[in-house]
Amino acid sequence: MDDKIFDKVHDIDLIKTMETSYIDYAMSVIASRALPDVRDGLKPVQRRVLFSMIELNNGPDKPHRKCARIVGDTMGKYHPHGDSSIYGALVNMAQQWSTRYPLIDGHGNFGSVDGDGAAAMRYTEARLSKISMEMLADINKDTVDFVPNFDETEKEPSVLPSRFPNLLVNGTTGIAVGMATNIPPHNLKEIIAAVVKIIDNQIYENRDTEIDELLDIIKGPDFPTGATILGTHGIEQAYRTGRGKIRVRAVTDIEPMQNGKNRIVVTELPYMVNKARLIEKIAELVRDKKIEGITDLRDESDRQGMRICIELRKDVSANVLLNQLFKHTQLQDTFGVIMIALVDNQPKVLNLYQMLNYYLLHQKDVVTRRTKYELNKAEERDHILQGLLIALDNIDEVIKIMRSSRTTQDAKNRLIERFGLTDVQAQAIADMRLRALTGLEREKLESEHLELMEKIAELKSILADENKLLGVIREEIMIISEKFGDDRRTSIGFDEYDLSMEDLIPKENTVIAMTKLGYIKRMTVDNFKSQHRGGKGIKGMQTIDEDYIEDLLMTTTHHYIMFFTSTGKVYRLKAYEIPEASRTARGTAIINLLQLTPGEKITAIIPIREYKEGRYLFMATKKGLVKKTAITEYANVRKTGLAAISLREEDELIEVKSTNNEKDIILVTKYGQCIRFNEQDVRPTGRTSMGVRGMNLSDNDEVVGMQMHTQGESLLIISEKGLGKRTMMDEFTSQNRGGKGVKCYKITEKTGNVVGVKAVNPDHEIMIITIEGIIIRLMIKDISILGRITSGVKLINMENDITVASIAKVRDSAPDLTEEVLKKLEEELNQEN
Repeated sequence: MDDKIFDKVHDIDLIKTMETSYIDYAMSVIASRALPDVRDGLKPVQRRVLFSMIELNNGPDKPHRKCARIVGDTMGKYHPHGDSSIYGALVNMAQQWSTRYPLIDGHGNFGSVDGDGAAAMRYTEARLSKISMEMLADINKDTVDFVPNFDETEKEPSVLPSRFPNLLVNGTTGIAVGMATNIPPHNLKEIIAAVVKIIDNQIYENRDTEIDELLDIIKGPDFPTGATILGTHGIEQAYRTGRGKIRVRAVTDIEPMQNGKNRIVVTELPYMVNKARLIEKIAELVRDKKIEGITDLRDESDRQGMRICIELRKDVSANVLLNQLFKHTQLQDTFGVIMIALVDNQPKVLNLYQMLNYYLLHQKDVVTRRTKYELNKAEERDHILQGLLIALDNIDEVIKIMRSSRTTQDAKNRLIERFGLTDVQAQAIADMRLRALTGLEREKLESEHLELMEKIAELKSILADENKLLGVIREEIMIISEKFGDDRRTSIGFDEYDLSMEDLIPKENTVIAMTKLGYIKRMTVDNFKSQHRGGKGIKGMQTIDEDYIEDLLMTTTHHYIMFFTSTGKVYRLKAYEIPEASRTARGTAIINLLQLTPGEKITAIIPIREYKEGRYLFMATKKGLVKKTAITEYANVRKTGLAAISLREEDELIEVKSTNNEKDIILVTKYGQCIRFNEQDVRPTGRTSMGVRGMNLSDNDEVVGMQMHTQGESLLIISEKGLGKRTMMDEFTSQNRGGKGVKCYKITEKTGNVVGVKAVNPDHEIMIITIEGIIIRLMIKDISILGRITSGVKLINMENDITVASIAKVRDSAPDLTEEVLKKLEEELNQEN
């Protein structure tokens, strides 16, 4: 008994057995589970679900079917694995935040971006989406190989015809054994344009395409959830080598609130980020005091779109806090690209060109096979038509043979013998109905024969000429691009550490507009140049109530814009970093771009082409101090700003001008005093200096404005009760700096103190803004010219307790911009530099 038991025990090498078993398992996972095929971009389970649905006649024009039915059919016929894996694949292909162009049209609860799972398959329904019909197009025309299923009772396709490059368009992710793939989704229009470029280079220039040509067309991944990709370095690396890291950042906006607080609003998240978990993480950071300053956190998302509100304390810098959130949460995430796919059932790391080229080779094969199939069908039909036409030409004899034959077979044999027909043709004649003898039917047969002859010639020419074959592919994918293509959702943003970004931005003139409430935008000059001369101009900005354009300047995209604030700091942006917007858009709140501290206001904007010797920045403070510093001292501005001037307590920076050391400076105070002196009276001092006395102020007096004599021919002065006047510039004689100055406005109880001063020309316009936000706009030429010691005339009627808050010179009739205005701006730009 014992001997018999030991007879069945075999000695084996455990290491070899484990190796063999593990390799078999690994190969199965790699080839039949986790990695997509380079040709159709699908894993086996996805391919089987789609094929199963077309077999069920579950197309976009049919009603939705229960998912349980689809899963059951797929499992029973093609995929002998768990139903959860099949349903999981089906759900993923239907989720609009997971798949860029969903291949399945789901009906019911298919989960959410918060990470909620889909409802059970017995509750949900699905059908193929319109675009997935392009994946399965012509599958019945012998375009792909069919292989036996797991029990050899059915046939399934080894690959789908895939009429568009699904691998890149929808991307994929999969973890195999010893390797993983992570291909991001892309924009259909861009990918098809790249394929068309490869085809055109082959047809017209008979050459391969360089990867640089493709990089010009495909800007980068296009995620279904939008967001912003930082820089192009990671994208380029991934496309050239097949591996790379792409940094993706949420789309956020800093909105000012009524009580002086700010809130951060998140409207788009990086791909594959779970919204609910992100909000939990932010709450956790606040609880653990790793991030301080958040007072409220709400998810206001609805059917209209995503909206996460993060309210901040009054004393917190929104920009600094946002950077902390980017650092500690998935508001900024990294997408690691690994472009691995199966080529001839073997995993390969592919670059962008190789992926598109393998797709094109697959399409050549599909279209060739389809053309051969259609040619074969056309030739078969034409062969029968030729037999029928012979019979009609000899109809009397055919009828005689048919009538005198004992059996159908006998009749067929005699027809074959008499007219030299084939068995197929003889059978068709035997099956011919009497209606075929009518004249109309004969004409139909003849026209069908002629059409088939043309079709056969066309199909043969496609098979004989590869360029013609490529032309067919090009035409068909262009139709798909027009039918299903859409705009990019993911924008390519600027990465401050990525130097290659700047090279991609063309150097061109651009108009920058900023409003009183701090909204800024960049507009291309083309927005306005289509206007005829003498037109009314174009509405330049959609401002909110009580807002207006305060600064309008022209610069070029690569030049710096310097922002000086009331606290004596300077910030800097390249012009291209200011988001471009349409003519009528409001623009972006400046706190989204600069790390301003609470209560800090921008008092001056200066465009700088280059930091060259001989140019200065001239500054004036509320307490009468002035300072002149060489512009070269401001060449290196940090992201967090730079001290531009040292201020005493309760003093603030009110104006900054760019000068050439030859201008006369005019300071005006709220008590109606004015001083004019040459800027050479002020010696240049260092960046952090406090400056020197520009004007000796009496008690409680303060400077309300600084102007240069070159800015206008007269000085406009307006008081808080709405009175104002113009005084010619030459009435103000130059004197030494530091004096009391001369009287420039007669202040009475009826006028109130001076609130604003501007150097103006008759063709300028002025805006007067009251403390209640009422705005009146006046032409300068309508305001009286009076002497120095006068009060002026009534410019605006106001109630007793209402006063003027501020005035603004409308820069050459903005917000209406005509071509003449642009010319003036361009002249200013050239003079400046």
